[in-house]
Amino acid sequence: MFDIYFSIIFTSELVYPNIQGVTLVYLTGIIKRLAAVPLLVLLAGLIFQPIKPQPPKICGTANGPPITSNRTKLNDGRHIAYVEFGVPREKAKNKIIFIHGFDACRHDTLKVSQELLEELSICLIGFDRPGYGESDPYPKKTVKSIATDIEEMADNLQLGPKFYVIGFSMGGEAVWSVLKHIPHRLAGAALLGPVANYWWSGFPANVTEEAWNVQLPADKWAVWVAHHLPWLTNWWNSQKYFPSSSVITQDVHVFSPGDLQVLHKWGGPSRAAYVGQILQQGNHESLHRDMIVGFGSWDFSPLDLENPFPNNEGSVHLWHGTEDLIVPVHMSRYIAQQLPWITYHELPTAGHMFLLGEGMGDTIVRSLLGQD
Repeated sequence: MFDIYFSIIFTSELVYPNIQGVTLVYLTGIIKRLAAVPLLVLLAGLIFQPIKPQPPKICGTANGPPITSNRTKLNDGRHIAYVEFGVPREKAKNKIIFIHGFDACRHDTLKVSQELLEELSICLIGFDRPGYGESDPYPKKTVKSIATDIEEMADNLQLGPKFYVIGFSMGGEAVWSVLKHIPHRLAGAALLGPVANYWWSGFPANVTEEAWNVQLPADKWAVWVAHHLPWLTNWWNSQKYFPSSSVITQDVHVFSPGDLQVLHKWGGPSRAAYVGQILQQGNHESLHRDMIVGFGSWDFSPLDLENPFPNNEGSVHLWHGTEDLIVPVHMSRYIAQQLPWITYHELPTAGHMFLLGEGMGDTIVRSLLGQD
């Protein structure tokens, strides 16, 4: 395990990937290049904090949190917790499944006015992705499994043959899997600031490098570890010796000026009522598993996808803020350039949290349903 090698970097520049793999950049006045430095620098930390994560505290078990939400059981025995907004699903003409992002849960759905939900006869369903909230963890989680979970949940809830999906951030990245694996079930899809995997195939080196270098140094390290040393992800984001994910540590510097103007809408009394549930089963099967799968090796790239609506019977929308520091815009922009069947919305001056802007939820849904 410990025959892993790290590179010592003496500037703010960290490793960045290109289409051939990962290029290690070493810029220092004294040492031009240090390759294959053993992982001895981490051994002291490993002595005091084990790599192996604690087992999750599964809801409904003797040592786990209580079950307070509606849940549906999947074929493999796992449970998915969900919540519904708007028109009752048995009466709704349009069913929308919202896929939440990193460090969030079923309650963190897109904010859509009740007036619009009723006007367009919408049932909006939020659900806990595996390991979050009250949905059972899934240690075997893959890129594909989120799509099959959604399909099975939709069938259990009798949503009909077609439904819409909207995904934000890490949930937006999951929409690519939905488009790949269950396009026949979709009436339409929207990706909001979707996380990008820097190791997807087909991207020019300059695109991935530009996106990579927008990140804070701590996030470069955290993402690199999740891709190359997934077994170390739990330790890396739990230890105090090196900078871990700025999103996990809630470093305010990861938010753009545009984010800071709307971020107050993310908190408040309503979210305070459930925020303690989000990670109640443990960080590893929620946050860390997200990173391991999201930044791991995919068996396809978004650039490989074909138009799921060749007869214009539906649409795919991609929304991204130009000033996004959490998920840089560059790769979304390139995808939209290469896949003309995607309707691309780039929002000048907006950051990652643009969906909190006044009326944005209604705007996104109207666009998706062709009512704008």
